This record gives sequence, structure tokens and C-alpha cells, in this order.
Amino acid sequence: MTDEEKPVVCFGEVLIRLSATTGIPLAAADKLGLAAGGAEANVAAALAGLGISARVLTCLPENPLGRRAIAAIRASGADARFCVSGPGRIGLYFYEPPAGLVAGRVTYDREGSAFSRATAQTLPITDALNGGRLLHMSGITPALGPGGTALARAAMKAAHDAGVPVSFDCNYRANLWSAWDSDPRSVLTELIGGAEIMFGNHRDISLLLGQTFSGEGPDRRREAAEAAFAAFPGLKLIASTARRVESGGVHHLAARVDTRGDHWQTAEMKVENIVDRIGTGDAFAAGVLYAHLSGDGVREAARSGLALAALKHGVAGDQIVIAREELAAFRPDASDIRR
Repeated sequence: MTDEEKPVVCFGEVLIRLSATTGIPLAAADKLGLAAGGAEANVAAALAGLGISARVLTCLPENPLGRRAIAAIRASGADARFCVSGPGRIGLYFYEPPAGLVAGRVTYDREGSAFSRATAQTLPITDALNGGRLLHMSGITPALGPGGTALARAAMKAAHDAGVPVSFDCNYRANLWSAWDSDPRSVLTELIGGAEIMFGNHRDISLLLGQTFSGEGPDRRREAAEAAFAAFPGLKLIASTARRVESGGVHHLAARVDTRGDHWQTAEMKVENIVDRIGTGDAFAAGVLYAHLSGDGVREAARSGLALAALKHGVAGDQIVIAREELAAFRPDASDIRR
């Protein structure tokens, strides 16, 4: 099996998203749109669309909602063979899109999910990593509670035992961590210590290292990256975005990729007519991984991540699935109809 044929294994909880109509608060909604998502599954879907072999490792209930989630994974082109069944429910989240001056809001309902009740013994972690090219996971899994932390540690150990490098998205969720007697800094520091690729900005690095770094300007962001490289000897690449919100429908986005010997930060891109912001960080991660796994340098990784994240703002739902030709052809000002 060539490196190109080896799969990226995306490990985490798959959720069902229920979205209110724009402009109608959830408390007044009488209909909800349904879609499947979840950070790691979103990355798998985007990578599969770009022609990178990807598989999803998770646990779902054996019921119509679980089957709906698996159908979405398969429809994206990702491998769903390691999505196993287990007792419990599927995690839900409710999304109220931003409208005018009203900010968007997410309400989680995921306690007691099949994934959160799974254990390393009930998940086929070793089998899923067999022949794997990369394990991608995020800080959402350990934030779910002691069981989630145990799962994240087990997946990390299995990847190391199998010689599979790890990509870790900090994805810090304060509400999840605060719901139990947690120590996010300690847990995330341990997990980042086992990763080669980190998705996180200067605020994440500040949390991990217990010191404050400024995000003002490329030099200060490089300072944060160098501190992370010094603290985590196995870390090879750090990728992040900077977002400036002008309004609910207009954001400004820039991307940055740092390695130990090189770094690049893109110019800020104006993203208008936003349809859906959810999943844009996962799209960014997929774009960076796509370029990195293709052997490209920091400039192309930053450009690819920014382009896919920008495109995701115009796609409803958690996921974006586009062909690599579409990504390569992306231009920030090319929003007219292509004929």
C-alpha cells in the first residue's frame, strides 16, 4: 500500500445537528433542518472529497439517527466500516443561525451518547489504525468527561504503538470542560505532547503553557509557535486562523502555518454573504492536511486551508465536500456563476 492509499483515521463523536430557520429563535421554532456532523467526521468528509483516503472511527446507536449519520459519512466518500454500534443515544446539537445583530448560538444535548459511553475495549481502535497514514483527533473527545479522556489517551497510545503520526485540533470547548471536574490544561498538554501536527492559535498555546501570548501581528504569533515547539519536542507543524467579525454576514479570515524552520501567514480575506460558519475550522484543518500530505510547503498549506475554510462559509451544514480541482481553482473574487 502506498502512502497515498493509506487512510487518515478521524476519531471522534458524530452528532446530529438540528437547525432553526434563520431569524426564528429555537424557542419559537416549529421546524428544524437535520444534518450530520462532528469535528472529526467533517475533516474526513472534506479529505475524502479532495481524494485523500479517510475513515471515521466512532460509536453510534443502532437506530435511524445512527444510520442517518453513517449514511452521511458514506455519502462524503469516507470509509464508515469502523463506525460501530453501542448502547446509548446519538449526540445532538441545536443551531440558531445569526441574524442581523443577533449572534448565532449552539445548544448541546449529548449526555449519555453512545460515543461517550464507549470504551477502548468496545471500539476497534487498533484495527482502524492498521495501515493508517495519520490519526486526526481533537480536544472535544477528552472534554466529554473522564470516559472521553480515557478514549483520547487510548487512541493516542494505539497510534504510537502502530507508528501512525497524530494530528490534534485543540478545539477548546469551555462549556464541555466546565461540566465536570476537569483539568483541561493538563489533559490537553499531555495529548499535544504526543502529536506531530497541532491546530491551535496563540490563545490555545497560552492555555497549554500557562503564559500569555499576543495574537497581534505575525511576529507575536511566531513567538507563540516557537514556545510551543520548545515545549513539545515531537511537534512539527502548527496551523491556525485569525478571524475578524465585521457583521454576521461579513468576516475577515487569515491563515497561518508554522514549522520549526519556516512559517507563512496569508493576507486577510474578506468573506461575505455567509451561509454557515459551523465547520469552517474543520474545513481549514482538512485543507492544511491535504496540502501537507501532498508534500507541499507552508505557503500552500496555509493557502489551501484558508481557501477551503472560506468556501465552507457558503455551504450549509457541517461539512464541505468538493473536488481538488475546485479547491485549486478557487479565487476570492470568483463568486459569479461559472458556465
